[in-house]
Amino acid sequence: MLDDQPVFPPVSGAEEGIVAVGGDLSVERLLAAYSQGIFPWYSDGEPIIWWSPDPRFIIPTAEIHVSKSMRRVLNAGYFRCTWDTCFADVMAHCAQVERKGEQGTWITDEMMQAYITLHESGFAHSLEVWHQDRLVGGIYGVSLGHCFFAESMFHLETNASKFALIQLSRYLQSIGFEWIDAQVYTEHVASLGGRDIPREEFLQLLHRGLQYPTLQGKWDFKTA
Repeated sequence: MLDDQPVFPPVSGAEEGIVAVGGDLSVERLLAAYSQGIFPWYSDGEPIIWWSPDPRFIIPTAEIHVSKSMRRVLNAGYFRCTWDTCFADVMAHCAQVERKGEQGTWITDEMMQAYITLHESGFAHSLEVWHQDRLVGGIYGVSLGHCFFAESMFHLETNASKFALIQLSRYLQSIGFEWIDAQVYTEHVASLGGRDIPREEFLQLLHRGLQYPTLQGKWDFKTA
């Protein structure tokens, strides 16, 4: 059980991916967790559970898969992207997504407030997808150095979440990010180029990515 200090035990001791239980969701603890390859994931009524799964699911930004049909979507001008304009709305939509085999959501009110605070501190970011003036998709996550830890995404129109992930990956690749952490396997993300790697390999990638300065603050990149 964690105490008041934002310190974690080594991930090598994780049991079935669980590193520790308890603590809080302060900015300091969240940043300490992500910098060690750890993230919180739990349900309402449970203590905070801290995870570092093995294998780890990542998306190499240079290997994002764009199908012919998605290429047409990207070129059609139907969707447009913004960055960090409505982070809380993206999180709220992600919390409402029904996920196969799950009841309720792990994006609790406590998690919402913690990541909004992390966003206000300049470490958590959202990419929003719009059709005209309607928010129809998006993705949010945490960024440290050249590491982006994707937390969740949503869509209200077909292909909007794919559009978000492709745009995120393409831009991050253009500024030197080699991978996006997707944490655990999903068929949807695997279809876009996600793959499992051993946790030890992930930790090596993480160490290398953290050598770069963090792009802290509001992101306002130019994407399609």
